[in-house]
Amino acid sequence: MARPKTITDERLLTAAMVLIGRRGPEFTLAAVAAEAGVSVGTVAQRFGSKSGLLQEVSRLSTRVAVERMRAAAEAEADPVDGLRAALITLFGEIADPGVAANSLAQLGVDLIDPNLRALLVEHYRAVEDELHGLVRLADLPGAPEPALAARVLAGLINGISMDWSIRPRGALVDRIAEDVDAVLTTWRRT
Repeated sequence: MARPKTITDERLLTAAMVLIGRRGPEFTLAAVAAEAGVSVGTVAQRFGSKSGLLQEVSRLSTRVAVERMRAAAEAEADPVDGLRAALITLFGEIADPGVAANSLAQLGVDLIDPNLRALLVEHYRAVEDELHGLVRLADLPGAPEPALAARVLAGLINGISMDWSIRPRGALVDRIAEDVDAVLTTWRRT
């Protein structure tokens, strides 16, 4: 009979995400194992390789991003406020420019690997799909059609996070809120 898993995949993936924030693409399976308090063999057996681990991190990150966006939107009574909250929650938990820069460095590496790049496509599609639904619910008479509006908002958020990771001024969440408000205020006008 197989031994039950006492170390969850989520624990290992969380350790990997912490290390990506600390070290960027320089993290190792051994460092993930140490962060999670397990042997390197446990990590290697579960994910096979660093690429396999990163693929699972990407899948988890996509699920978490969509879940957080939905929860943030549902917590607001007004659909425009829900859209705003969903946008802010995408990167709002990042408070350290070093973590943002290391995550951006890992993104650069992910773009080189065809499997990871395909998962990035899925991530961006999932975020845009969620935004599309939220834009449709919002009353934004000045906005372009919902699919284009969702793409514009996703591009805005991704650009803000990249710019802030390179030139951090103030808190990222404040920068996101300011820029998102500038767009949504304009789109609310008739």
